[in-house]
Amino acid sequence: MAASKKAVLGPLVGAVDQGTSSTRFLVFNSKTAELLSHHQVEIKQEFPREGWVEQDPKEILHSVYECIEKTCEKLGQLNIDISNIKAIGVSNQRETTVVWDRITGEPLYNAVVWLDLRTQSTVESLSKRIPGNNNFVKSKTGLPLSTYFSAVKLRWLLDNVRKVQKAVEEKRALFGTIDSWLIWSLTGGVNGGVHCTDVTNASRTMLFNIHSLEWDKQLCEFFGIPMEILPNVRSSSEIYGLMKISHSLKAGALEGVPISGCLGDQSAALVGQMCFQIGQAKNTYGTGCFLLCNTGHKCVFSDHGLLTTVAYKLGRDKPVYYALEGSVAIAGAVIRWLRDNLGIIKTSEEIEKLAKEVGTSYGCYFVPAFSGLYAPYWEPSARGIICGLTQFTNKCHIAFAALEAVCFQTREILDAMNRDCGIPLSHLQVDGGMTSNKILMQLQADILYIPVVKPSMPETTALGAAMAAGAAEGVGVWSLEPEDLSAVTMERFEPQINAEESEIRYSTWKKAVMKSMGWVTTQSPESGIP
Repeated sequence: MAASKKAVLGPLVGAVDQGTSSTRFLVFNSKTAELLSHHQVEIKQEFPREGWVEQDPKEILHSVYECIEKTCEKLGQLNIDISNIKAIGVSNQRETTVVWDRITGEPLYNAVVWLDLRTQSTVESLSKRIPGNNNFVKSKTGLPLSTYFSAVKLRWLLDNVRKVQKAVEEKRALFGTIDSWLIWSLTGGVNGGVHCTDVTNASRTMLFNIHSLEWDKQLCEFFGIPMEILPNVRSSSEIYGLMKISHSLKAGALEGVPISGCLGDQSAALVGQMCFQIGQAKNTYGTGCFLLCNTGHKCVFSDHGLLTTVAYKLGRDKPVYYALEGSVAIAGAVIRWLRDNLGIIKTSEEIEKLAKEVGTSYGCYFVPAFSGLYAPYWEPSARGIICGLTQFTNKCHIAFAALEAVCFQTREILDAMNRDCGIPLSHLQVDGGMTSNKILMQLQADILYIPVVKPSMPETTALGAAMAAGAAEGVGVWSLEPEDLSAVTMERFEPQINAEESEIRYSTWKKAVMKSMGWVTTQSPESGIP
């Protein structure tokens, strides 16, 4: 029985999904897209000062090894032969910036996370140097100048961290987003590790020309970034290198397996949701919230605060696809904050129970602008507020208001997307960890006033990375032809409140957003290392 079971499965593909709050390794059947097994590890975030967010790159790397090892053990218990894993894809939190030493393999500073705000003064001084009539940064990158993107984080590291400066002077420094750090480490590190990134991650650094698909000399000069520390840019689906895990014996079973897919997490989710047609969109509910709409082979620039970004390029000779993206900094992070900072829930799942008890926020509104506001405002001076409080308000109302905040923020982005694309979305495809919360999903349908559609397997980010890896030239175990893509079962949430009530709540939310702005007037001193 066991032998025949092993034979039936056919080729498998693994995916590393390295997110802001956790790391996972998942293994899929390449013929049916079925998830066979996975393991997840939570990642620590460090807040050395107000507005600073860091992670330990070595902890991130070890969490990847641990997830690979534990998943391989679980497959063994299921009697599934791990030698059937033919390729591995990587998907990652985007913009988070790592600089490491190519001789020792050691990170030269903690990873500066995308949410981090320490670069506000860097952004202010740089923006003074952009001519008002020619915003070459935005026209080349599709991005507004903001603390969010890697170039300003890298600039801060070069200005403030002596170890980084010294390594650059001595030509020992390598820069990368998390995908580059992982691929370099997994393909051998100091022993021949491959220093590369893909077009989707490169397009979030603010150093990459999204038209020519190359690092841009003018941008690198503007930010003062030496080009020799940048990774090679490749497509999202090709063999980058082979796994070398000498130090970890159990996971050594994957030695020699090609790493052949790489996509920033939001692009990976777009692929995993099969949004291959122009106008198809998905929203991912993770630490933040990210709505991407496929705009095909042309860059669409937004008039309403959305970003223009590379969606994917699934092969060296395949065409590039672009997307419009609405980014919300704080979604799932607000639940983690209620858990870790306020202690009103012990586990993230508990929020659903609290919200269900009251079924309303009772006029309480929560704007979680912990890192300023991203789309559609791009307002770094905003900070979080909870307003509309009365003596009647309790923790259940605050929990409900937190869930509503995620939905209202999505509605703001969807409105902007509809205005930019001209064709309103008829439904919203959703994925990500928070979508298991049924109250959140119903609230989202009510506030958008369109159906919300969720695949039964919510791990679409990992699925997208696995598809890219399995479809790569030289691997060829996953077909991306429309007729071969497995039909996905969906759960639908229809709007249940009247449109008028939905509008009243939304306009009150917008009033709260206005009150959250302009909160920070002077920047706290940012230089120096704590």
